[in-house]
Amino acid sequence: MGNALDITGAADTIAVALIDVASGSPGVSLALVFLATNLLSAIATNNAAAVIMFPIALTTASSLGVSLLPFVITIMVAASASFSTPIGYQTNLMVYGVGGYRFSDYVRIGLPLTILVGLLSVVLIPANWHF
Repeated sequence: MGNALDITGAADTIAVALIDVASGSPGVSLALVFLATNLLSAIATNNAAAVIMFPIALTTASSLGVSLLPFVITIMVAASASFSTPIGYQTNLMVYGVGGYRFSDYVRIGLPLTILVGLLSVVLIPANWHF
């Protein structure tokens, strides 16, 4: 899937749109990559979200002339921080039925946790892996 995005030019189109929304700011672009990866992870698996977002992040970093590393680390964290739904991560799904949880339980508890992880990631990742 990631290769298809790259070959068809879809990754370039999405990256340009992402940079336009971010007004060329690497920090805002990083936050948008986190958001997009996490949203994908909430409706698909975390592996699929990472594979889909990698070529987009690669093009974004290249277009901005910054290091790819903060974007890759952000994708890894965002894909793994799938707390908002039982769908995105297999462990969430395993305890969903057995634990008697409802979908709304994941949103109620997981969404604030996802937001916290996102905010910390967008601040701490560039501080440790510079653009």
